[in-house]
Formats: sequence, C-alpha cells, structure tokens
Amino acid sequence: MADTLLLRVLKSKPSHLKLNNQKLQKIPKVIGKLEGLTLLDIKNNKLKDLPYEVSHLYELTSLNLGNNEFEEIPECVISLTNLIKLHAFGNKISKINPVLFDSLENLTFLNLNGNRLTEIPPEICRLGNLKFLSIDNNKIDGFPVEFCALTQLTELHAAGNDISSLPLEFGFLTNLERLHLQKNKIRELPESIGKCYKLRVLDIAANKLRIFPTEIGAIPLKELYCEENPLLQHIPVHSVQEEEVLALKEITARFIMKELKDRWSYLRKCIRHYPDIRDMLSQASKCAVCGESFLNTWLECVRFISTKQNLKVSNMSGSVPVRALLCSYRCFNSAGHDYYGVAFP
Repeated sequence: MADTLLLRVLKSKPSHLKLNNQKLQKIPKVIGKLEGLTLLDIKNNKLKDLPYEVSHLYELTSLNLGNNEFEEIPECVISLTNLIKLHAFGNKISKINPVLFDSLENLTFLNLNGNRLTEIPPEICRLGNLKFLSIDNNKIDGFPVEFCALTQLTELHAAGNDISSLPLEFGFLTNLERLHLQKNKIRELPESIGKCYKLRVLDIAANKLRIFPTEIGAIPLKELYCEENPLLQHIPVHSVQEEEVLALKEITARFIMKELKDRWSYLRKCIRHYPDIRDMLSQASKCAVCGESFLNTWLECVRFISTKQNLKVSNMSGSVPVRALLCSYRCFNSAGHDYYGVAFP
C-alpha cells in the first residue's frame, strides 16, 4: 500500500508527506526519490527502522517518528542536517547516539516524551539552537552539567522522571521561560535558578521540595505550581543558641572581604596577586540580616513570602518558604527580622 502511494505522489514532487495511522511496518526505499520533501509525518505506525534512502531527504526540516517501535533514533537521521523539528515520542528509545547531536545543529525542537531514556548525553550541548526540549515520562535521573550550555533553550519539559537534582550551573539557561519538572524526586532547586530572568512558568509540583532558593523572588514568575511537596510550614519554634566559635579561616576571610569594600585598602591592592584567594572569596555569600559577607559558616533559615505580593504569581495564593543564609547567631537573635531557623525532623 505504501509503495503504491509513494509511486503516486512521486510524480507530483510534494513538499509535505503524511503516512501516519497506516499500520506500516516499513517505509519503501523509493521515498529517497522525494528529494524536495520538507515535512515527513510517519507517526502512529509500527516502524522499527527507516531505510537508508531517507538520508537523501536533504531538504527535510520536520520529521515525526512518534508512536512507533523505534529502539533508537534511526541512523539515517544523522544526514538530515537541515532538520529543525524532530518528534520521537512514544517509542522504545533507551539511549541516544551522541553522533546525532553533531549533525543536527539546526534543530530547535526535540520531543522525546514517553521513551525509556535513563540519561541525557553530555553531547547535547552541541544543539546550540535548541529552544524546545520535552523528555516527559522517561527514566532520567538528572542532567549533565553540559546541558546548561543550551543557552537558547526557552522551554523545558521533564515531568515524570527520576530527577533528584539540577546542576548548580542551571542559571546559565538565561532564556528559559517555561520549566516543567513535576512528578520527580527533586529535593532542592539550585541557587543559580535566580539568574533565569525570563522564567515565567515554574511547575515543581509533586517533588520532595522543602524550601525554595534565596533568589526565587528575583524571577518574574507569572505561574508557580508547587503542590504535593513537603514544604516547610510556618510554625515558629523558640530556640536559644550561644554564639558559635568561628574557624581561623572563616575569621580571616570575613576580615578580608570587609576590607575589600574600601577602595583604598592595602589588601585590595595585594589580592590581585593571589588568584586562588580571589576564586575562593568569589564563592562567599551575604548575610540576609546584616549584609556582611561570609565564607563557609552560616545558618540556614527560612522566610515565608507571599505568592501574590512578593512573587506576583496569578495562579495561587498563600505563602511559600524561601531559604535565607545568616552569618551568625548574633544576627539570628537580633530583633526586627522575619527569618526562622530550620528544624529538620
């Protein structure tokens, strides 16, 4: 049936070809003659592979392999260098050949939902133009740090996986607008997510999140979904703690960072010659109460902010817990702030 259909359309030299819902088990080799084809839709069949001749479809920009029986993305796809959209959802794909990412540099849309993937190859960073990635309902447990090089990415769907954490460098995804991570095992979001200044929708529902990162308020969210998480509750507990004894390294670091604020400081001139020390101090944090810098010794606290007034999201009301770091118990015990200590069961 497919042979007859292809022979018929061969004369008309179409730019679009749809062979979906045909119960096909193979695609005839004659398809390679349709060299002007820009869209090929063969979803909802029983295909396990594609003929080599598909690699001759150099003009193809959109390929839909969805809902078939592929165990890997066919090797012939590597030759389709003009491909912009690739649908491979609903198959049995368990791994991706990294070579695929070398040739598909024009790809902007990739849908791998409902497969058997357990990991994302680091080579995905070579898809420099990728804007939309959907990997819902796989078995992926995390992202490689190289994933954060996809700086053109605007939409990421990764719901229904086994993801427990995001890379610390996640904030490099500065063009991200929609992030869907519901139904995973994420315990905390990286602080760098506060650098995703274009993020409008964040869905982190049904995870294991207890607290939001410090800079969550800096993100211009319009929608936030965080139900079914064991978020900290606003139940103050009285606690008295004596001032801690700081290590010599911490005391020295705090002194240097305070001196560096003075533009005429001798230390400010000297530190230029010690790049290792500069790198170490660049990892410092600021106390949420006094504003002074500290290196390694801090108190993890929580502040409850309004989703309406502070986050300005439109889809939910109430408050959410946000992490805050304090430099000392002196600041924690001072009056006039709304930070609470975190007590874990």
